[in-house]
Amino acid sequence: MLNQHILVIFLALLMCQKGWSQLEANRRLPLGEQNQAIPLQIREAFPYHVSVTDPGKYLVTWNLAPGHYLYGHAFQFKLIQGQGDLELPVDFKLPQGLEKSDEFFGDIEAFYGNISVSLSLPTVPRPETQLVIEYQGCADWGFCYPPQSDSQALVP
Repeated sequence: MLNQHILVIFLALLMCQKGWSQLEANRRLPLGEQNQAIPLQIREAFPYHVSVTDPGKYLVTWNLAPGHYLYGHAFQFKLIQGQGDLELPVDFKLPQGLEKSDEFFGDIEAFYGNISVSLSLPTVPRPETQLVIEYQGCADWGFCYPPQSDSQALVP
């Protein structure tokens, strides 16, 4: 009888050890191997560049990562120049976006893939002029990035 109790205890401990080792193995897996999405870095999700098209005209072009989109309502552009950091709004023209129902903002205009935004500066940039680019986007699987505000020096 004592041998049976020892055998039952031994089997119970063996099963617990096997279960424990499974938990340990799962805990050591990188997040991507546990079927959980990992957000991209902001520069990987929403890379962009600025180019001059004509004097006073610029083009900001995004090449979004697959499954990522930008909000149409979040785009803003402004110039900061002069001694007092004078802020001047920049006129811009967005391409046609995609109507989408977003879990955070409701019905929105979303932009996927390659997006080019035309800018018309309100004045000729001085050597110290900064272009401020504001935008926000999300991944389709539900991760939203905080609003971004980048500045870039403009060459007159």
